[in-house]
Amino acid sequence: MTSRELVYRTLEFRNHKDRAPRQLWTLPWAENTYPDELKAIVRDYPPDFANPIFKYREKPIATDNTYEIGESTDAWGCRFINIQKGVHGEVREPIVPAEDENWDDTSRVHFPVEWLSFDIDEVNRSCASSDKFILGGCCPRPFEQLQFMRGSQNLFLDLAIQPKGFLDFIKKMHAFYCELTEKWAKTDVDGLNMMDDWGTQKTLLINPQTWVQIFKPMYKDYIDIAHRHNKKMFMHSDGHTLSIYPHLVELGLDAFNSQIFCMGAEKLAQFKGKICFWGEIDRQHLLPFGTVGDIRAAVSEVRAKLWKRGGCIAQCEFGPGAKGENVYQVFSSWADYGNNMAIGGIAKE
Repeated sequence: MTSRELVYRTLEFRNHKDRAPRQLWTLPWAENTYPDELKAIVRDYPPDFANPIFKYREKPIATDNTYEIGESTDAWGCRFINIQKGVHGEVREPIVPAEDENWDDTSRVHFPVEWLSFDIDEVNRSCASSDKFILGGCCPRPFEQLQFMRGSQNLFLDLAIQPKGFLDFIKKMHAFYCELTEKWAKTDVDGLNMMDDWGTQKTLLINPQTWVQIFKPMYKDYIDIAHRHNKKMFMHSDGHTLSIYPHLVELGLDAFNSQIFCMGAEKLAQFKGKICFWGEIDRQHLLPFGTVGDIRAAVSEVRAKLWKRGGCIAQCEFGPGAKGENVYQVFSSWADYGNNMAIGGIAKE
């Protein structure tokens, strides 16, 4: 069975006897801090996911020093300052200033139309050359991008007051993201993805009713575009996102990368078999401070409470603070379950 077939079976809850698909997320910090451990993980537990190889005909305005100390700029023109090598910086100066309460002047916002300049045939050739599950190159992130443009505090005020200029800009941004998603959906990739970090440690960053009013319809459009072209849709969000899980299930989201241990696997078990849990293992406490025994127990808990003929992807992030042996153990533990299923050692649901 190819990686592509394994991922499809897992997403569609048809994985009765095979291992969980693997995916490792890394930040440059991991490459700098644990180069040998990182090589060992990739060697012993190769990923089942890949990205297409392609180039933009028109170069985006983003700088290439995102993870270096200093100042960088993203593709929308937002400026970041970074004080730690290997991780992402924070917005230095909102390009839609606080005094512009109605969003009257968005001239400093650059819509990254360059992202539309990729060649579909080039992407398709890349997909055809691999037996891995290919995730496309678009990633709508309306909430976070608005924060980058406006600053978090100002954006929260905008979401409460909802001035007309702000709502008009959101429509314009959403139209661009839909155009981008539509073009990627026409390629031969297997899945598309979107992201927004929505949670604090205990709840959503905004009123859930506001989320339903403004952001749920946008996500629906992205998911519908993907499904209309027979693509799977993946989403990532940090923090406590339990309140939006039912909505994402309703919208038909295929896989959700969320902080399971922030919410508790027992609370997420109600969604088992309805959405695929795209990882993860706790990177706040377990990966940096736990033992390999703790990691084995964590993987066992996810498998016991959330697996249902698939529905789980062996994913975790190798980022700041994580110990190399713990990240390795994540994939070792998931592999043990795969081996046991292959010889009939555990229940096959």
